[in-house]
Amino acid sequence: MAGQEHTPRLRRSDITVTDERAVRRAVKAAALGNAMEWFDFGIYSYLAVTIGRVFFPSGNPTIELLSSFATFAVAFLVRPVGGMVFGPMGDRIGRKKVLALTMILMAIGTFAIGLIPSYATIGFWAPVLLIFFRLVQGFSTGGEYGGASTFIAEYAPDKRRGFFGSFLEFGTLAGYVGAAGLVTALHAGLGADAMDAWGWRVPFLVAGPLGLVGLYLRLRLDETPAFQRLEADSARGAEAPDPEDSTTRGDLARIFRQYWPALILCVALVGAYNITDYMLLSYMPTYLSDELGYSETHGLVILLGVMVFLMLIINRVGRFSDRFGRKPLLMTGMLGFLFLSLPAFLLIGQGSIPAITSGMLMLGLSLVCLLGTMSAALPALFPTAVRYGALSVGYNLSASLFGGTTPLVITGLISLTGDNLMPAYYAMAAALVGVVSVACMKETARQPLAGSPPSVATEAEATELVNARAS
Repeated sequence: MAGQEHTPRLRRSDITVTDERAVRRAVKAAALGNAMEWFDFGIYSYLAVTIGRVFFPSGNPTIELLSSFATFAVAFLVRPVGGMVFGPMGDRIGRKKVLALTMILMAIGTFAIGLIPSYATIGFWAPVLLIFFRLVQGFSTGGEYGGASTFIAEYAPDKRRGFFGSFLEFGTLAGYVGAAGLVTALHAGLGADAMDAWGWRVPFLVAGPLGLVGLYLRLRLDETPAFQRLEADSARGAEAPDPEDSTTRGDLARIFRQYWPALILCVALVGAYNITDYMLLSYMPTYLSDELGYSETHGLVILLGVMVFLMLIINRVGRFSDRFGRKPLLMTGMLGFLFLSLPAFLLIGQGSIPAITSGMLMLGLSLVCLLGTMSAALPALFPTAVRYGALSVGYNLSASLFGGTTPLVITGLISLTGDNLMPAYYAMAAALVGVVSVACMKETARQPLAGSPPSVATEAEATELVNARAS
């Protein structure tokens, strides 16, 4: 047949056989870095009320909270800049080196926040320093998710990419659980006065040792097989670089010029995913304490339990995405937020522990369908030569516009309208965009990444694949 005449013969040398131990080391290092990133962002979210009092004392709790969340959002303004710097760099010099660099910067930024004197001590300079180190955090984070998800996707065998990718978001939940657990314990053990005086610093200072552990693990890794093959092909002249594309500006121009449809799809998917993610995992404790009047530990304890439950099932969701496809799992999550957000927030508003728990579980089960699948789906949107850069740009543009602004936007909408159901409406609007985006996706489960050869777990699978293609 004519179609078969143009299909290149698959040779055994074209297939990557993964090393299970190397894959697990790569997943561990990437997931730990992601855990640290979200530990850092989680502690800021969960301490938003305290940080508002320490750095933005005005006597008006709403103004303090809005100022604190505005500073939270500031870090997201520079994430696209970080993505545009670190992403193309990762495509040129390798994933491993850039991921080590982002880990160092994140640890420095978070540790430094824990050392800043309060507004009462140095006045105006306290919020200035807070904003500066939040910018350092945001800049470094711009290269983190795109690199970590690319790293795992390029190491994992094609048939298990969803399972291994789900560990990245297992790290996200672990970071949030660590942050929520530590903040809850400090609130319970110290009380409001001690937390305002010095207790809030402890979680930030913990980031220093965590960063050193993550850096050690990342420096022990080899470069991904897909990137090694890309380098080898380039050295043989199989993919000679365009001189115009040998700079960051050239790399970015190439991404926007050649891959803009995938970039738009990435922005839409990440926007829907991030709004729902930050609404539940970052904003919810503040919503319960500031808008509904519960104690600061009330919502954190319940959210902590929900997140631990999600950690127990997220890898199963990753396996399901390998078996049934990315699109069915992502569509289930988006439809869950579209139809369950309003009932969930009505339940949460009832105030009893069973009602709040039920509402959060409805949102959590919808979210875990996205968490367990997205880190395998997003890297597959782009080919190997531009994957780190394109994913970093798309992810961080969207995170900047929609993710980090979520607590600020929701707080502002509630203040403007007086309607405590605004988080539900905002999540439903995001989910509607997500439904359309998932419908426009191509299914990529169990298929090689674009621009990379097939990747399998065993020699037997490689032989079977060669024989199947030959026949």
